[in-house]
Amino acid sequence: MSLGGLFALLCTEIDGGGNRPAWRGARIAAAHGLGLFLAGVSWVYVSLSVFGGMPAAVAGLATVLFCLVLAIFPALAGALFVGFAVAGWWRRGLLFASLWVLAECLRAWAFTGFPWLAAGYSQTPPSPLAGYAALLGVHGVSFFSALLGALIFEVSRRCLTTEPCSTRGGQRHFPALPLLAGAAILVAGEQLRDLRWTEVAGEPLSVALLQGNVAQEMKWRPERFVDSLRTYYRLAQEHPAQLTVLPETALPAFLDQVPNEYLEALQNLALRQNGDLLLGIAVADGKQYFNAALSLGASGQQRYSKVHLVPFGEFVPPGFAWFMAMANIPMSDFTAGSPGQPPLRLAGQRVGVNICYEDIFGEEIIAALPAATLLINISNVAWFGDSLAPAQHLQIARMRALETGRMMLRATNTGMTAIVDVDGRVLSSLPPFTRGALVGEVRGHTGATPYVRWGNWPVIAFACLLIGLLGRRKAAPRKQVLVQRETK
Repeated sequence: MSLGGLFALLCTEIDGGGNRPAWRGARIAAAHGLGLFLAGVSWVYVSLSVFGGMPAAVAGLATVLFCLVLAIFPALAGALFVGFAVAGWWRRGLLFASLWVLAECLRAWAFTGFPWLAAGYSQTPPSPLAGYAALLGVHGVSFFSALLGALIFEVSRRCLTTEPCSTRGGQRHFPALPLLAGAAILVAGEQLRDLRWTEVAGEPLSVALLQGNVAQEMKWRPERFVDSLRTYYRLAQEHPAQLTVLPETALPAFLDQVPNEYLEALQNLALRQNGDLLLGIAVADGKQYFNAALSLGASGQQRYSKVHLVPFGEFVPPGFAWFMAMANIPMSDFTAGSPGQPPLRLAGQRVGVNICYEDIFGEEIIAALPAATLLINISNVAWFGDSLAPAQHLQIARMRALETGRMMLRATNTGMTAIVDVDGRVLSSLPPFTRGALVGEVRGHTGATPYVRWGNWPVIAFACLLIGLLGRRKAAPRKQVLVQRETK
């Protein structure tokens, strides 16, 4: 509905008469984007001010500037849409959806990428549009979301007009056509939801996902270090499983600062189940520091180092050291891990591990596939407090499960710890801001969805092709149409 409203406002600019400049479309779409991001990523202020120690005014200004930068991408789509000024409801709908998707893809790439709040994430199950995820990924779902928004507007406009089948500019307008097109999109998506692109591999696996609920303001205090060790050991001891997963930086120290006796005790807990334990911890390697996941247990010690780091949170972009000096963010100067790290072999499964922010990049997640049979995300979203971020992050994980045909396990410090099935449904989860373990049975899967094979390129190519074909057909200025009618 939101995208349909944006489409309506942009069409009004085109139909307003005369040659409307593209900047008017940019202004409308920028306002839409600014509202979207100010509401949707308001948790940036929480991380900077409440937990980063930045003065409230500076944190507020930084958040607004961040949202203004993000609004550039929808503004670009709006400018091009009004600039092309195509005629015909179906041409406009397809062009709008194509431009919106390309703007999202550009946002997912520029400045290391920030694809958070892509429109497709709103269409996790039970939405019929979720069926397109395994084919085209989240950006393909965004395309159909934007197109459906345009069709909703067209149906509404035709229902409200006094002459629904009248002749306008030599063309007959039938209100049923956009309605049928929208219904076809939804029916096809619902049918695609029933398809299974992957197959079960191996026996059921018992898992325990630990949620320590260690408050962010207390996490890095030296006097709480022993309490953190004790918390996670007790949770692992009380909830034995073949695969135990601890959150990102569950232990607030570097690996070489953790007592060997403690690591051996965790390993022994895993060995009792003939299984493995995956631990989120920072690792120092010479002068380099990695945000890592370390495995202990029957499969031997293995490590995954985070590849896609968060700007300002995990590394300092060139020229912004002054900004980081104002924020008190520990562990904010990591080194990126090597791309192409193989899946870890844990408890008889090949596990594609990703850490926190990494799972918002669908094309990077599929780099571990089809080799990986299971996906695990470890996170610490305590940085964002009781905000929209944890629930949004879980919805992103659901989309990754849909795209890959793999179960996604999430172990977090404060929430949302969850087990997500291959069809994007949340099988079970822990309440946020509680301490506990989520215990369940999961299955590995083999095979590859079309999205795993091709990534985002089919959507990008299709959108570019549509823009090239549709951008040639311009709408006649409204005044010229009125003159033609009077002449007839």
